[in-house]
Amino acid sequence: MSTCITLTVDLGERSYPILIGAGLLKTPGLLVPYISGSQVLVVTNETIAPLYLEQLTAALPAHQVDTVILPDGEKYKNLDTLNLIFDRLLEQRHNRTTTLIALGGGVVGDMTGFAAACYQRGVNFIQVPTTLLAQVDSSVGGKTAVNHPKGKNMIGAFYQPQCVIADTTTLDTLPDREYRSGLAEVVKYGLIADADFFNWLELNADALMARQPEALATAVRRSCENKARIVSQDEREGGIRAILNLGHSFGHAIETAQSYCDWLHGEAVAAGMVMAAELSRLLGWLSLADRQRIERLLAKCQLPTWAPDNIDAKTFIALMAVDKKVLDGTLRLVLLKSLGHAVVTSDFDTDCLSRLLSSKE
Repeated sequence: MSTCITLTVDLGERSYPILIGAGLLKTPGLLVPYISGSQVLVVTNETIAPLYLEQLTAALPAHQVDTVILPDGEKYKNLDTLNLIFDRLLEQRHNRTTTLIALGGGVVGDMTGFAAACYQRGVNFIQVPTTLLAQVDSSVGGKTAVNHPKGKNMIGAFYQPQCVIADTTTLDTLPDREYRSGLAEVVKYGLIADADFFNWLELNADALMARQPEALATAVRRSCENKARIVSQDEREGGIRAILNLGHSFGHAIETAQSYCDWLHGEAVAAGMVMAAELSRLLGWLSLADRQRIERLLAKCQLPTWAPDNIDAKTFIALMAVDKKVLDGTLRLVLLKSLGHAVVTSDFDTDCLSRLLSSKE
């Protein structure tokens, strides 16, 4: 096992560690301190189960370990699939001391966390993310949810895990498209709160695309440091935490319009971040040069840099109106004042937004 980096999400009595390193799943006893009872339910999907399920369950010889294997894909992140987790918990008579372990990407993590928040009014859970997007973003911070046909992540809860174990070795089996999707969330941290990290990403984009271990370890660590710092300041998104949604209002609209089938989450967020940057430029906040830097970096990561042509402005507006950042009927967006400085605001010219959504880049 390589060196394990430990970060902390500081939330008082709900604080928990993020463990980052290669080969962590093979570390004897690593999970045990975070499991309070004798029962464990591992939730994974049909893609990850053949790769890592046996490895994880072998590390828990003293526990009653049950498993549920979900279908793989964002389109299954719904209440029907969530019930498969509850069915298994009830069939195996799991009690209030059980621990759920999410082994997989963001979909598995979100659904497992939501199930843990609901089962017997709340049981413990552990995040073991196996995708880049989940390791740098969705596994940290306690956001759990399922999708509804009319809106993404609209049914959920804030519910923190006992720990996050990010074994970077699991990224070796990640398909290229999934890996690139995760890079969108990595870039996001540089844009919203860490201009030095954005500069580093520009210089190391080729190394990241080649999955060079040192560059990848740095990207995961820096991303988690930024996420942990922001969540520690604002657990339930009453203020600064909302900047983590840069590009997501546009991105979620893209995903919903496509019924969560065509683009991956990170692909939609990448396009959404360029759209947010362009709106920031139209408002006079962001320079053309910086907007172009953002687009170049995302293009270098082989990510989309604009929405698909088949979503018109009227559809965009309707879908963005069903967004968790809408407050009292007013649309709020995460926009950029400069690289590394994001704001959440409803103070923007709606004509500029209409021009943006009507344009075809």
